[in-house]
Amino acid sequence: MKLNPKAFGLTCGILWGAGLFSLTWWVMAFEGPSRKPTGLSKLYRGYTITPAGSLIGLVWGFCDAFAGGLSFAWIYNELVQHSEEAAKKREEAAAAPHILQPEAV
Repeated sequence: MKLNPKAFGLTCGILWGAGLFSLTWWVMAFEGPSRKPTGLSKLYRGYTITPAGSLIGLVWGFCDAFAGGLSFAWIYNELVQHSEEAAKKREEAAAAPHILQPEAV
């Protein structure tokens, strides 16, 4: 089974971007906005626990996960194709008559 890289990338991007957006608002609801650096602000430039930061996180998260999902699906498809080709070669080799083996009389 092969993956559609664009669809997989979009799915990953939407889920991660929306998750980061939601998480930011969740933290703001309980702890209030904060401009203190976070672990994600080191990864995503401009991200903070603020309303504007949630939008920045949404965009960065979408782009990051889209690229990661697209890459993952492409690599997965290449491995599946290689595996299918190897299995086909094994089947062809098993179905071919064996020249070196004498026929039973």
